[in-house]
Amino acid sequence: MPGAESVVTVHMAASLDGFIARRDGRVDWMETSDTFESGEVLGPDDVAAFLATIDCYLMGSRTYERALAFEAQGAGWAYGDTPIVVLTHRSLPTRGGVEFYSGDLAHLVDGRLRPRHRSIWCVGGGEVAAACLRLGLADEIRFSVLPVVIGDGISFFQGLDRDVALHLVDVKSYRSGIVALRYSVKRPPAF
Repeated sequence: MPGAESVVTVHMAASLDGFIARRDGRVDWMETSDTFESGEVLGPDDVAAFLATIDCYLMGSRTYERALAFEAQGAGWAYGDTPIVVLTHRSLPTRGGVEFYSGDLAHLVDGRLRPRHRSIWCVGGGEVAAACLRLGLADEIRFSVLPVVIGDGISFFQGLDRDVALHLVDVKSYRSGIVALRYSVKRPPAF
């Protein structure tokens, strides 16, 4: 697959005030009970069909550890058999289909992942999302806003040190009260 056809998507579910987790990493607030009657219904078949379009996941070590904890608690493995690259300098528990990487992020994404994968999803955490934007690696951002305000926590783009212009591509509201925003990342003009 040519790299030019590859799309790197930064996706995160967050509170209305832009936090992806509490300061201690907990995401207990993601279980909401809101109902928006005019919203779309997203059934299990819809979710499965959508997840099948993702070729590769990129995540930080704390997101990976959280996914392992959910699996250990009986919630299942959210990523199926899709390849995962975990950014870490630490030794972590291994799992089939998971690769650990501690080198240059731009080299990983542009040099290794884009040539092999059409749809690459960066799914956490805030530092990884910010790095993808800072390095110009992200093509789009998908932001699922949950109907809750938590007041403090880990921000979506932890440590982003510059403005990044975006273009709104799509907005969807769901029966659960979640609003899904999709933005393309505007590239600065070439000189």
